[in-house]
Amino acid sequence: MDVDQEFDQAIVARLRTGDSSAFDVVYRAYHAHLFNFLARLSRRREVAEDLVEETWLRLVASAPQLRDDTRLGPWLFTVARNLYRSYCRSRLVEASHAADLISLWPGGTPAFTPFDVAAASEAERRVEAALAGLPVTYREVLLLVCVEGFTPAEAAAACGITPEAMRQRLSRARNLLAERLQRIPAMPARLQEVMW
Repeated sequence: MDVDQEFDQAIVARLRTGDSSAFDVVYRAYHAHLFNFLARLSRRREVAEDLVEETWLRLVASAPQLRDDTRLGPWLFTVARNLYRSYCRSRLVEASHAADLISLWPGGTPAFTPFDVAAASEAERRVEAALAGLPVTYREVLLLVCVEGFTPAEAAAACGITPEAMRQRLSRARNLLAERLQRIPAMPARLQEVMW
């Protein structure tokens, strides 16, 4: 992320006092990044919308307890990631206890979304398809480091793992992505016309 530590310290101090304009600054700096992270992680817009809203509610509730040295980017992405993990666990519990309700959940490949249309170039489409096919553990590290610009150490903190484990996970994620990119065929011309 392009937010420096001095910015974080000044904003955290204002957030701790309940300064609503500080919240607005943080919201403008991080909202789009958080939403994109959650949308790509969950592959469902409505889930991302709900989870990003909950992330902001958690910031408001936790603001008075933030430490002076809190890095807002890693803190927010940790909260968003943990909310996504909780969402996935709740879905598993629902599925195991109410198999007859599983048909209520949309499944399969999602239809084209505004994001799909925006990422319609051939290279972007192939990367998005390869990324979407990765297990969540690898997808999240690539999104944090390669898309959001976190350092591996910041991403490790957000994921709750050691920097060494992050380096290994990131290396494996990059290799898996490269393998998947080689297997994804070029988009048929007819589909390209529809998307353009």
